[in-house]
Amino acid sequence: MSIGIFNSSAFTQDLAKKSFAGMITRYMPNGQAPLFGMTSMLKSETALQYEHGFFTKTMLFPQLQFSSAGQTSTETVFTVLSTANLLPGMILSVFTTLENIIINAVLSPTQVSVTRGVGTVAPTVIAASVFAYQVGNAFEESSLRPNALSINPMRITNLTQIFRNTWAVSGSVAATQMIAGESNVAENRLDCAGFHSADIEKAIFFGQKSQSTRNGQPFRTLDGIINIVSNLANYPSSYSATNVTTAGATTSFTQLETMLDPVFNQTTDPKVANERVLFVGGTARKVLNNIGRLNGTYFIADGQTSWGLQFGTFKIARGGFRVIEHPLLNTNPSWSKMAVAVDLSSFSLAYLGNRKTMNKEFGLDGAAVDNGIDATGGTLTTELTCEVKNPPANAIIYNLTAAAAG
Repeated sequence: MSIGIFNSSAFTQDLAKKSFAGMITRYMPNGQAPLFGMTSMLKSETALQYEHGFFTKTMLFPQLQFSSAGQTSTETVFTVLSTANLLPGMILSVFTTLENIIINAVLSPTQVSVTRGVGTVAPTVIAASVFAYQVGNAFEESSLRPNALSINPMRITNLTQIFRNTWAVSGSVAATQMIAGESNVAENRLDCAGFHSADIEKAIFFGQKSQSTRNGQPFRTLDGIINIVSNLANYPSSYSATNVTTAGATTSFTQLETMLDPVFNQTTDPKVANERVLFVGGTARKVLNNIGRLNGTYFIADGQTSWGLQFGTFKIARGGFRVIEHPLLNTNPSWSKMAVAVDLSSFSLAYLGNRKTMNKEFGLDGAAVDNGIDATGGTLTTELTCEVKNPPANAIIYNLTAAAAG
């Protein structure tokens, strides 16, 4: 019962119409677009134009590396490979000797003046190519204001892509009664929704950014997760391309951990534990399951009526993975061996303006007839782009073929 004005707070849960992505999750929970469906539960953004961009910053951790000549125990002018991001007042610790030094002046792009032995470790010879890492800064009383150090943001862009899928049946087919299943109209419309969601899902994974013309009109495609992670050289220099690996003939747990460990070098959401979703093909899932089986011990008890192991999650030293077998990756043998680790905290979709999935129907329930055709149908149109705000927190593994112990 609801007394007075019926407002939105009185809606029964799940009664209100959902977004297209949300409906895909609800009606096709094991369907071909699980990542697109998940976006209905993630924050989405609005793209103000077809080129959608954002800015990213990577925290600076100043360091220096000594030149090939090294330094004696008495030298106070150091020759280094680069003085980038170094300022007077910074204290650095020499990694091999634990001696702390303080920078007095940056003399050139390859030289700094320092005070040695700032602490309990006395100056000693520093070998060639050794690193020293910043461990803070210190200033005297009544010191002058130090120079500012700032991080220049890097602009990253992607392009919106227009997805369109149409369903249509003739007037005769629409009027034909079926002895099983839904009506022809409902079945055809549902098929269209499946194709539309699958096309978006494929682009989210496999899309490559481009811009040109087709049929005399502007034409754009978006960058998907795989292409973004595979081209980390386009991002700040601290990012590493080790997030893309190709497995050998067999894969052990130790090798798997090495492949996936780099994703946890990035902290993307301090509110949640280090966890990634790992989308896999069928072959890759069997490899992961067999890695767990080969590295453990299990027994079949007398009277047991079922047996076997099926792992839905696994952990490595620095984080965990929730495994989801992706139907689209099972459409060919090559994709079936793939695993794609996705950081949902840094992933989102941006829709251009109000161009979330729109349904324009014709010849149905009073909708305008399209060019006078004796048919019923409709077209789904979506324009969006993919945002991966922390690419190194994701990873791609190819060719997971067989498991090995170890």
